[in-house]
Amino acid sequence: MSRTAVVILNWNGQDLLEKFLPTLVEYTPADLGCIIVADNGSTDISLGFLEESYPTIKRIPFDRNYGFTGGYNRAFQTIISDPQTYGSFDYYLLLNSDVEVTQGWLAELSGFMDRHPEVGICSPKVLSYHRQDYFEHAGACGGMIDRFYFPYCRGRVMSRIEKDMGQYDTPAQVFWASGTSFMIRSELWHRLGGLDESFFAHMEEIDLCWRAQLAGEQVWVVPSARIYHLGGGTLPNNSPRKLYLNFRNNLLMMEKNLPDDCRNRIIFVRMCIDGAAAMAYLLMGKVDYFKSVIRAHRDFRKMRRDVSHTPQISPVSRPKGSVFFM
Repeated sequence: MSRTAVVILNWNGQDLLEKFLPTLVEYTPADLGCIIVADNGSTDISLGFLEESYPTIKRIPFDRNYGFTGGYNRAFQTIISDPQTYGSFDYYLLLNSDVEVTQGWLAELSGFMDRHPEVGICSPKVLSYHRQDYFEHAGACGGMIDRFYFPYCRGRVMSRIEKDMGQYDTPAQVFWASGTSFMIRSELWHRLGGLDESFFAHMEEIDLCWRAQLAGEQVWVVPSARIYHLGGGTLPNNSPRKLYLNFRNNLLMMEKNLPDDCRNRIIFVRMCIDGAAAMAYLLMGKVDYFKSVIRAHRDFRKMRRDVSHTPQISPVSRPKGSVFFM
């Protein structure tokens, strides 16, 4: 039977752990998964709370906040380096601390992966914790990408969120899996080198899924596995910092993963679209958002010189359509 390391990355989230760990513990059978909390240098009482309330949950404490990317990279490197302490696993599952899981969620995901060796990454259906009959912004029912490489979801296009009426209840191949919760084969994680730490946070899961596809792996959504996401646990959706990371990292993953013959042309078009968005923010009086886009472009220009381009072992066709016409 395949086993999964279910890893929560925590940073000053004692209140979220207290709220969401009970259902995770209840619905994660020990024969299928092992819950591990990696702590990103929290200064609250998270570690003390875990030691007192959940002494059997394994903990990986870090000396400081390494972000989403660095935190998970260090967590899985620690796990594979010390199998006597943490165990050996077929799959890794990244799970946000602000997620409520449901009965059977892990069995649905690992069972799907067991039956489909061509699939390297899969994700559950992500619903809103507050409006549980609606999809959640971060992931919904599988991530897609448009011809200008703007991410969107089945069930969420830009800010338009659909009600879940079973319209996406069939497993489907998608472009990316949400960092809110996704499962990846442990061998694939280490073969790809984990998450790109230059991203720090946001878009890193899309970059990982893109690299997986370029390596010949498939990404799927498994809607029979259902979770509820609170959202905004680290950065709220309207944060200028989050906007900056999204714009910068979107360009970084395009630089990394687009083929040589079209990379510069597509990035130029995309930066023009971003510039139009920045001007719209300025005209609406959202000066902080305007500055976020400008800073994202400035930092991208600095960082792109050091980007390593992903080998195109299994080329990925350019997507069709645009979020602006959906």
